[in-house]
Amino acid sequence: MAHQPATRQATPPAVAVPAADEPTIGKLVTDASRDISSLISKEIQLAKSELKVSIKFGVTGIALFAAAGFVAVLAIIMLSVAFAYLIHWNGDGLALHWAFLIVTFVYLLVAGLLAFVGIKKVKQVGPPEKAIEQGREIPKALKGKS
Repeated sequence: MAHQPATRQATPPAVAVPAADEPTIGKLVTDASRDISSLISKEIQLAKSELKVSIKFGVTGIALFAAAGFVAVLAIIMLSVAFAYLIHWNGDGLALHWAFLIVTFVYLLVAGLLAFVGIKKVKQVGPPEKAIEQGREIPKALKGKS
């Protein structure tokens, strides 16, 4: 018998079927999306709780500064009267009305100087450039670029 060449039958290409314990890409994407969402919400909750504590301390600090400021204003008033009477010096110095005007003028000069310095400092305020730059880097990091 002559040897006949064997005819090959076309077999369909093998399709990789994931094993039962291997997750699919869709499941992985869903899990990653859920985890990122959960992570972001937990970070927001953490920031809120930290802000609540910070605000509580901040309000207490502001109240104490306000009380200290009020007492300081009372002290300045008393000091102003004392300076005016010092200038008057039991009638041997300037007349009392001139003494009070001199003290008022000195305080107006101090207020003008403080306002001038304050305006210069406010003009130096700018946007938070480092925070803005880091914010721009987040999308790149999420895409895997560095």
